[in-house]
Amino acid sequence: MSGVLANVDLRTQLAGHNRLELLLFRLAGKQLFGINVFKVQEVIQCPPLTSIPDAHSVVRGIANMRGRTITVMDLDRAVGGPGVENPADNFVVVTEYNQYVQGFLVGGVDRIVNMNWSEILPPPQGIGNENYLTAVTKVEGELVEIIDVEKVLAEVIGWNEDVSQEFISEAESQDDERKPIILVADDSSVARNQIKRTLEKLGIECVLAHDGKLALEQLHKWVEDDVDIPLHERLFMVISDIEMPEMDGYTFTTEVRKDPRLEKLHILLHTSLSGVFNNAMVEKVGANDFIAKFQPDVLAKAVLGRLKVWQNEKLGQNG
Repeated sequence: MSGVLANVDLRTQLAGHNRLELLLFRLAGKQLFGINVFKVQEVIQCPPLTSIPDAHSVVRGIANMRGRTITVMDLDRAVGGPGVENPADNFVVVTEYNQYVQGFLVGGVDRIVNMNWSEILPPPQGIGNENYLTAVTKVEGELVEIIDVEKVLAEVIGWNEDVSQEFISEAESQDDERKPIILVADDSSVARNQIKRTLEKLGIECVLAHDGKLALEQLHKWVEDDVDIPLHERLFMVISDIEMPEMDGYTFTTEVRKDPRLEKLHILLHTSLSGVFNNAMVEKVGANDFIAKFQPDVLAKAVLGRLKVWQNEKLGQNG
């Protein structure tokens, strides 16, 4: 399992075809969990851990791996379980989220499976807002739960959500007779709320969708509700995650570009995925830009830059 990302080119070919590879693993019990292989750097037997005084209860310690020190978190404990009894008897999945590298302590690693995002479904309704799932699926009849790792990291590490005053001041100076609107598509409740709070600080309204399929349905509804004004003149931007159940961000972008009524929409891909392939995929599927999560100032700069262009385009049309 140490070479799960050895053939990056092969895995990159899955992107843009609504497909992904999941690394399946178990925590302290029999339940099967999954994580996108693109976020996994390696899987190793848990090395010796050094405890950190006053650390969060989820943090089991730090470890030196290949010349770098990383934090190792007990994923079972993070989602409300008892945690593993003896870390040394378990495995560490080394991952990269939001440009941070960390290790997740898991009970055992099962295998890698190739799946279509249409087989990855949103969590069942009625399980409440405090759950740690972004999606579920089935592999050979067995339920697989996909954990909202961004929620775990937000609770353990926390993310800076402050927007610099220069961007807030720039937003306040914008003069437009119509309140700008953005459509946001993201399956993580934490990510959706982070984006929403950033946009609110800029005085920008947003409509939230839980995945690419729902976002595409929302766009179609807007188009059909008002055929007199092109949608790109009403909606100045779409912000989309890449990893989402049912329809990922790459496929969502491709579907938007296929529709003459939607093809002029400005699409920003905003994701915790890392890797050089992202820039190539942005061009391949026709997105306008790509930024990594979650840096409020980077998001604010991208949004305000697009808003300025959108306003100038309208002035040109009206002039």
